[in-house]
Amino acid sequence: MGQNNQMNKNFLTLFLLLSLIAVGPAIFSEEAQANGMSYEQKLQACGTCHGADGDKPLAPDYPILAGQHEDYLANSLKAYKDGRRKHPIMNVQVQVLDLSDADISRLSSYFSKKPGLRGLGE
Repeated sequence: MGQNNQMNKNFLTLFLLLSLIAVGPAIFSEEAQANGMSYEQKLQACGTCHGADGDKPLAPDYPILAGQHEDYLANSLKAYKDGRRKHPIMNVQVQVLDLSDADISRLSSYFSKKPGLRGLGE
């Protein structure tokens, strides 16, 4: 059990480092200092783990976002943001990205409109 905890900590550290590399330039830009991260930068951060279109997750246990229902995605992000839903990476990620309700709405809409798993069994 201790080995799994250490692996999880190592993975979380690696993830946060990769996220910082991916969005780091935005954090230190003049625009970011004045206005926070842009929507496009937040979208890119999501794509780091879920794929640019939400259809190629970094790890097999990461969800495919593409084609998910918009309200499901929005409710999930809001639950991560306010702590009702627990995940060591996502709870940190929504705080680091400082997702607003408008960001959550746009991200949910974007990924819900991408081709995904919906309709495969029809």
